[in-house]
Amino acid sequence: MFRQYSRAIRSTPFTRSYATNVAQFLGQKNSNGKYTVSFIEGDGIGVEISDAVKQIYAAADVPIEWESCDVTPLFINGKTTLPQQAVDSINKNLVALKGPLATPVGKGHQSLNLTLRRTFNLFANVRPCKSIQGYKTPYENVDTVLIRENTEGEYSGIEHTIVPGVVQSIKLITKVASERCIRYAFEYARSVGRKEVLVVHKASIMKLSDGLFVKTAEELASEYPEIKLSFELLDNTSLKLCTDPSDYKSLVMVMPNLYGDIMSDLSSGLIGGLGLTPSGNMGDKVSIFEAVHGSAPDIAGKNLANPTALLLSSCMMLRHMSLNSYADKIENSVLKTIASGPEHRTKDLKGTSSTSNFTEQVIKNL
Repeated sequence: MFRQYSRAIRSTPFTRSYATNVAQFLGQKNSNGKYTVSFIEGDGIGVEISDAVKQIYAAADVPIEWESCDVTPLFINGKTTLPQQAVDSINKNLVALKGPLATPVGKGHQSLNLTLRRTFNLFANVRPCKSIQGYKTPYENVDTVLIRENTEGEYSGIEHTIVPGVVQSIKLITKVASERCIRYAFEYARSVGRKEVLVVHKASIMKLSDGLFVKTAEELASEYPEIKLSFELLDNTSLKLCTDPSDYKSLVMVMPNLYGDIMSDLSSGLIGGLGLTPSGNMGDKVSIFEAVHGSAPDIAGKNLANPTALLLSSCMMLRHMSLNSYADKIENSVLKTIASGPEHRTKDLKGTSSTSNFTEQVIKNL
């Protein structure tokens, strides 16, 4: 898959959802000229922000039909499993948009997000973070791209009790998964015109596991002679990213699962938080785009939720589907609304707007 053709990519704030020749969308339009997209509305505020997306897409006349997906987990033979109807929908449509999901606590369920990644083999998470004009934060001109290996590492879920009071958790790193993710990072850098791939690791301590990740990157580098390969220790990257994020504007960071989880949220903090951050999970067949913030049950149903992250993630999805003009229209409208002042921003963005008012303003700005 993804070796049939290449595609030119325009550099826009949140374009970076896929790489040439890797993780391309192969879905087809329906007979009515529209694509069907699986929609996992999620929990808590998920219903409200999903409704905002649907309203804005209808106003923008995006050629998409939504197919609702219920992913309420099933616990079968000791494993967290997705309903077959949801699996069939996403495999059929090849693309999904996902709101925030809450994992049931104390019932033995695995994280639903982790279950989705494993079910559909979503091997790389892409998290672009770019400063939004008109919304001031302590950092300006942030423009980072982080690609995270999405299937193994410390999140492999392999842990057990050795004796009471002593627990062992196994960090699984394989060459196959490492190569797939790092190759995607190289292809991604090539497609968006970034001239360097930075491997973030801790091989100074975890010499075998992180060492394999580093060695795999070194082996792949010869296939991309025009792209510089560099390495940096995780703690050093953390310090430098908070000190001067402009050092990372011209490169693509790639790292194992746990590091990527932490560093991607750190990057989001530089631009104002998870409420402004788009995200895409890329697989060989299926890709799922998502809001990475929580389900915020404390404000659910109160018309206070911020739909921005889900909207910008949906713009990544549209570009993944080659619907670039619609992505541009919606993205520009969202950014214009945020920049227009606190009266049109939700509370998490130091504003006074409700979810419905924000949605109305985005539609007006289309």
